Amino acid sequence: MISKSRWKLLAMLALVLAVMVWYSISREDRYIELFYFPIPEKKEPCFRGEAERKASKIFGNHSRDQPLFLQLKDYFWVKTPSAYELPYGTKGSEDLLLRVLAITSYSIPESIQSLECRRCVVVGNGHRLRNSSLGDTIDKYDVVIRLNNAPVSGYEDDVGSKTTMRLFYPESAHFDPKVENNPDTLLVLVAFKAMDFHWIETILSDKKRVRKGFWKQPPLIWDVNPKQIRILNPFFMEIAADKLLSLPMRKIKQKPTTGLLAITLALHLCDLVHIAGFGYPDAYNKKQTIHYYEQITLKSMAGSGHNVSREALAIKRMLEIGAIKNLTYF
Repeated sequence: MISKSRWKLLAMLALVLAVMVWYSISREDRYIELFYFPIPEKKEPCFRGEAERKASKIFGNHSRDQPLFLQLKDYFWVKTPSAYELPYGTKGSEDLLLRVLAITSYSIPESIQSLECRRCVVVGNGHRLRNSSLGDTIDKYDVVIRLNNAPVSGYEDDVGSKTTMRLFYPESAHFDPKVENNPDTLLVLVAFKAMDFHWIETILSDKKRVRKGFWKQPPLIWDVNPKQIRILNPFFMEIAADKLLSLPMRKIKQKPTTGLLAITLALHLCDLVHIAGFGYPDAYNKKQTIHYYEQITLKSMAGSGHNVSREALAIKRMLEIGAIKNLTYF
């Protein structure tokens, strides 16, 4: 028979457990309320300049006069000096960049430029997109921005099929540009180092391929129209690193992820910005896959030069001030 003292101890333990469960549930409810935006039945109203106005609480008064993409005229007719080397500037890479800009383009499609209010969604690669059935919702946005080698083919129900822009770097270019994109998709190169310019030049000009200088071998054959290629303005890398992550540039090797760059770009281009498929499993969760399309875990991020914890805080901050809204749990 259990003594009274033991009954009291068990009762206290049960009470503590009940409080912990209640706190966990209520905390989760608040968490979802703050960072989850239910899919609207109708298009959410779009107000010109709204995203920029809200984002200014973090970014300050950075100008929309900054071009999204690097332009030939800034390196040919009037040489624009850069204070930083890649990935935060173009210092030391100007001649190589000039050759790349001579065979690519920098324009934004008129179909986007002419919009009175631009509704954009940045589609991350996260596991949260699996079985989300967000495909039709994603395809209704004016601008759909995708990342790296994330596939569309075979995942249309969850991620849609429309791709306005795809940000990538050489090591992440292992996708078929024609299968995983639309004919008018802009392929936006994020240059982290001078060899990235060298790689795209050899691909587009069919020169001798470069095999060294990459942490992973990029494609040697890449069937793409040069006029689809754009070079991302390093300004956005600088802004993301400085304003969102508070990284001391040129002092540490950490850099923003392509996803955070895409959000930064979207806040510059768009009037309404939603995100989907962002967020990583908790650090203790060693088995949960991080992408919707492949079986890799958080362990693969080790040594990547990205601080996912700091980026999570930056995204939560943008969600809290309403600069962005989330279509999936974060």
